[in-house]
Amino acid sequence: MKLLIADDEPLARRRLRDLIGDLGGHQILGEAADGREACELASRLGPDAVILDISMPVLDGLEAAQHLARLPHPSAVIFCTAYDEHALAAFEAQAVDYLVKPIRRERLADALARAERYLQGAPAPPSSPPPAQRSHLSARMRGSLRLIPVHDIRYLQAEDKYVVVYHAQGEDLVEDTLKALEAEFGDRFIRVHRNCLVAAHEIRELQHHSDGRGLLYLRHYPTCIEVSRRNLRAVRERLTSL
Repeated sequence: MKLLIADDEPLARRRLRDLIGDLGGHQILGEAADGREACELASRLGPDAVILDISMPVLDGLEAAQHLARLPHPSAVIFCTAYDEHALAAFEAQAVDYLVKPIRRERLADALARAERYLQGAPAPPSSPPPAQRSHLSARMRGSLRLIPVHDIRYLQAEDKYVVVYHAQGEDLVEDTLKALEAEFGDRFIRVHRNCLVAAHEIRELQHHSDGRGLLYLRHYPTCIEVSRRNLRAVRERLTSL
């Protein structure tokens, strides 16, 4: 199999390289030091399986697995960590196996064999409860994966089949629906129009015009955003509670 290793500890990555080399029959396509880098490499390199540490900076392994599952050809995920209390969360994230450090060669061989069976059509892991709120949204551009920190998002606007994310670094399209994003991030975003959610912390001023329209002015975005008559009262009430 073609493998990707993701662990923020260089010594842990080295041990995995050595164990995989001892087992033979596998190719290591690359290594990542955090969850975000793991997602970007997986999008570019297309590994069969990702060996993913759970406790990593930028993006932890559990959330990285959510983004990996959104790729056109998802990799099998094998979690590894020093903390066995993460086992339930790992299987809820639909990992094919879970390894506790220090990893033994025999257990790694068993996990890789399990991943191969999964890729050959063995039953998928059981469905899991809804995942925790993400810290990033994933956008695909020209075959690559871009992760957008949620705290950098100014507002979200539905256009055709996609949602445009306006954020600190520019604009990107995501495949999430506006309804799903509102359900997941309703504590952070306010619906101001049927096709628009605005980050609550970005709102600088709400102006109410005599014709019934409302206009929102943001802290870090030059364009004002219209608030529909239907949503104006709810927006006002929400802002008074911030």
